[in-house]
Parts: sequence; C-alpha cells; structure tokens
Amino acid sequence: MPDYDAIVVGGRAAGASTALLLARAGLSVLVLDRGRLGGDTLSTHALMRGAVLQLTRWGVLSSIVGAATPAIRHVTFHYADGIVPVELGASHGVDALYAPRRTVLDPALVAAAASAGAEFGHCSNVVGVRRDGEPVTGVEYRHGSRTEVRTARIVVGADGRRSRIADLVGAGLVAVAANTSAFIYGYWEELEVSGYEWAYGDRAAAGFIPTNDSRTCVFVGADSRRIGRDGPGVVAALTAAASPSMSARLREVAAPARLRTFPGQAGYLRSAWGPGWALVGDAGSWKDPISAHGLTDALRDAELLARALVVHLRDGVPEKDSLGTYQAARNRLALPMLRIADRIATYRWGPDRIRVLLGSLNQCMRDEVGLLAGLDPT
Repeated sequence: MPDYDAIVVGGRAAGASTALLLARAGLSVLVLDRGRLGGDTLSTHALMRGAVLQLTRWGVLSSIVGAATPAIRHVTFHYADGIVPVELGASHGVDALYAPRRTVLDPALVAAAASAGAEFGHCSNVVGVRRDGEPVTGVEYRHGSRTEVRTARIVVGADGRRSRIADLVGAGLVAVAANTSAFIYGYWEELEVSGYEWAYGDRAAAGFIPTNDSRTCVFVGADSRRIGRDGPGVVAALTAAASPSMSARLREVAAPARLRTFPGQAGYLRSAWGPGWALVGDAGSWKDPISAHGLTDALRDAELLARALVVHLRDGVPEKDSLGTYQAARNRLALPMLRIADRIATYRWGPDRIRVLLGSLNQCMRDEVGLLAGLDPT
C-alpha cells in the first residue's frame, strides 16, 4: 500500500496550494521542497482577481492582509501617448488586489496546508522517481545525509521552471513561445505610488508594484540585448523609455543596494499529466513575466489539479478522465495567455497595438475569473 495518496514535489505557491486542497479533501499528502521554509524567490508578486478570489475562498487572504500587504484598488497604464488610470470595481466578491512578498504568501499557504494535515519536508532534494512498469509510484529524495524513498498514488511536480519531475517523467512540450524578455527588478523605499502601475513605451516596459514593508517592487523589461551589466543605469534608461513620469518619480528616491536580473526564458506549455504523475505551476506552464500573471496561474492550476485528483483518488474516476479534464481546462486558459505574452515580449508595438494586446489579456483574465467563480464550493 502506498505511503501517501499524493506526494507533491515543490512547496511554494503551486505546490502548497495543491497540498492544501488535497488535504482538506481528506487525502494524505507529503510535500517535499529543496528550499527552506520562508525563503525568497523570483516573483512579480502581483495577484490578479482570480488569485484573490481563491485566497478568499480558501481562508488564506486574511493572513496576507494581516501581514500589512497593501490593498490595491487603482491601476494606472502608462502609454507613449497618454496615461490611463483605472479604478478597480468589486466583482465576484473581490474589491482589491494584493502583491505579497513570497516570504509572506508562501508561508501562509504552507501553514494552511499543514493545518489541514499535509506533511512538509523542507530541505529535501528529489533525485529520482520510482515506477511500477510505466506508472510513477513514488520518489527518491535526499534529506541531509539520508536518502529516502516514499510511495504515493500520484506524484505532482510543482518544482518550477527547471522541474526535476518534468525531466524524470519525460513530460512533452505542447507549445513553446518564440520571444523572451529580460528583467531587472528591486525593492524601493519611499516611492510615491497608489496602486499597480504598468508602462509600455519605446521598446521597453516597466512596473511599480506596492508590496510589504512599505516597499515597491520596481521592474524594467526589454529585449535581452538591452539588459546590460549596469543595473542602476539600465533601470534608469528603460524606465525613462517606458514612462517619463514614472522615471521622474524614481529619480526622487534612492535606489536599493541590490538589484536582481532575470535573463529571460521562453514560455512553454508542457503535458500536464501521465501515468502516476501530474505537473502544476511553472513546472507545467510558464509564460513571459511581462504578463505579471505567473502567481495567478499557479493558484488557478493548483485548484484545477486538486479537484481533478480528488475525483480520481477519492471518488474513483479513472485517471485518464480526471487528469485529462484538468489538462484540457488548463490549456484552454493558459494557451491564449501564452500567445499574448509572447506577442508583448516582442517589444515591437506602438500605443494602439499594445492596447489591443492588453485588452486581449484582460479578456483572458475575465474568462479565468468566470471559471473560478463558477466552481462548486468544496
């Protein structure tokens, strides 16, 4: 008999959310993560309406708000031909957005999952999968000096862009993007900002994202050839290219001592499941960060996968039917967003074209919220 109903490899947003929902459904879950609890990671932090709806439904949003994460009720779009402010209206019970640091969001999800009964093994590095013929039946992992084996009815890869599980099970590619953005980002103090601000200018993009500790995540994005080694200089130049008004405010405050660079990676969609395994979060679906939708993707797919696994593991629906339904739903939402983000990542657009692309992205997000809001309560 397997040790667990499910082993989830990766304990951040996607993995912890999947574990939370599986444990609440009465399934036994082990989560293995190679990092320590509460560590930081690459993130744009921004949660869109679908993610806030889910965190509210799961009872986790109160922890995010309690950590003094600012509520976002205004979004400003900066274009080459003008500035467009937008006030967020209430919809599906969501009247504000949030952008928590990963040191806030991930531990909140882990705590909720652990409270529901999921077991966590941090600092545990998965090195192999076990099989019974073709189906995956468990994992081999190292924790300190020990090598251990645990078995499960399903192994979920939630271990990010460089997913070890995806490699080990040979998950195929469904789609690959053609363009990539490179980014520089950091956390500014005392920057004047009232909500999310997104800028799309001369072959460059920029964003201001209010987050915890009275700081603002500032990023600039462009073709990788424009991202050099002079971090502060590149931030200044690309912010000026994206939005002169945002650039002026940025010059009024001191830059942080540390800036981080992401060189870019092409977006992709991998097969979401196979015999005894499934992928969720960046392990299965990744789009250019210019979309600022990665965390919302992670929570959305975690719920879609968890619901599919519950009807398979608890209710006896065949794996090919339940996980096939998960993959179809994920692809229906993720593939259009992947294509739109890929077009934005060309940086070959003027004010009219970028408005069209962002309008298409917004429609995708509306479809996403509609699907999530329509799920049966559990």
